[in-house]
Amino acid sequence: MQAYQFIAAAPATTAVLFASPHSARAYPPEFLQASQLDELSLRSSEDAYVDMFLRSAPAAGAHVLLGGVPRAYVDYNRASSELDPALISGIAVRAMNARISSGLGVIPRVVAGGRAIYSGKITRAQAQDRLRSYWQPYHDKLASLMADNAETFGRAILIDMHSMPRDAVTTRNATRPDVVLGDRFGASCHSDIVDAIAAIFTAAGLRVARNAPFAGAYIAQRYGLPSVGQHVVQVEIDRGLYLNEARVTPSADFDSFQTLMDSAVTAMAEIGRGAGKMVALAAE
Repeated sequence: MQAYQFIAAAPATTAVLFASPHSARAYPPEFLQASQLDELSLRSSEDAYVDMFLRSAPAAGAHVLLGGVPRAYVDYNRASSELDPALISGIAVRAMNARISSGLGVIPRVVAGGRAIYSGKITRAQAQDRLRSYWQPYHDKLASLMADNAETFGRAILIDMHSMPRDAVTTRNATRPDVVLGDRFGASCHSDIVDAIAAIFTAAGLRVARNAPFAGAYIAQRYGLPSVGQHVVQVEIDRGLYLNEARVTPSADFDSFQTLMDSAVTAMAEIGRGAGKMVALAAE
């Protein structure tokens, strides 16, 4: 198993970088043996097939970074310190955030619906091995890509792609968003960039909401630093648009939605083109 899959643009021509940290669907055999859940149940935690929506990015000049192991095994969108004492032996019980206490730390204890992955605990050494082998290389690569884009283009724009269950958003009326954009209420990305992404999805016929119920998690918090030219937008897409959630298989609408996403991804890549360091220097 690899820590990540990197699909390089040839060459990179935009400050935009795409990532999908939760779309891996190859499960380590030893993990399947250790889990009390079957593979289909484990797959309920995936952002299933979101990686396929990024196929047009390299041709549009944008790099793509994909998580190498499934979210149920290691969650790249959590801090390495978010260790769950209810799952990992030898971890002191102290004040925990809501993610850890609900079983969704960096080594998840549960999948969707609160179903326990294991019948008991794993060792601290096992947890640290996963972090060392998978979490750390992924974040080393992501940090490097963000720094490279910032150096080359004068800014780096990470579009962090996720999916949300159909019932994740409840509304008092019939209207629910198809896409939720999270910028940590303006802390992780300049508003002009978020506005541009929202306009692209709206033009594609999708309903867009911001920061509710998903404002952005660890990746947006760590890498979204607009004051130094690093921007992160977390994109959550309604799985009901393209997925049979019960079977975790593409629905009849998958191909048409993938075509829509090809155009949206190409348009998002344009946001980071021609506004960077090289252009500024040439103008001088």
